[in-house]
Amino acid sequence: MSENEFYVYHLVTKNIMWIGQVINFDKNQFNTLYRFFFEREQRNSKGEDFFQIVQGHYSSEGLNLHKENADVVMKYANQTIRAIREMIVEMVRLQEYPDYPSRLSCLYAAKNYDEILKWKELFDSYNRNVLQIVKLRVNGSSFEGDGSLLPKEDGASISQKVEQAREYWSGNLRGDLPELLVNGKVEVVEIINDYS
Repeated sequence: MSENEFYVYHLVTKNIMWIGQVINFDKNQFNTLYRFFFEREQRNSKGEDFFQIVQGHYSSEGLNLHKENADVVMKYANQTIRAIREMIVEMVRLQEYPDYPSRLSCLYAAKNYDEILKWKELFDSYNRNVLQIVKLRVNGSSFEGDGSLLPKEDGASISQKVEQAREYWSGNLRGDLPELLVNGKVEVVEIINDYS
């Protein structure tokens, strides 16, 4: 095994994977995290977006929204704060750790089976559908971080979020929420569990 080749475990949540499947994560390949936060639109049944809803329903007495519009506003706010977090994290990575895999162009994995089972438990608690646990051979690079150190989804200043991103990329592993980012050539070598 070359120094760039290693094995990891991955939770499959969108499309079933198969033995021999190869994914190449490079600078031009975005993952589902990117698509979820940066390509999704939130609109109501009238086609109105967040700003149109707020402008149309704001008065001196406050914001008066019915359920559909309130849902769109909250989904947009949640998606946007996470997109801002990922943009800040990516900005810090590009400036200070350019050799690390991008969170927006990688596959999320775990070093061992016990760690991936912890992630499955977390996904189950959020009712995220896990289809499979697979073992992957990676010929590329990796970064091991602690997801609990990512910038928080709150009203903290951007400068505080930049400092939180620096802490994340520093590789400080408290063990609260270990995550492994891998890129390069990723090949499925074994289906460990199939829940589909």
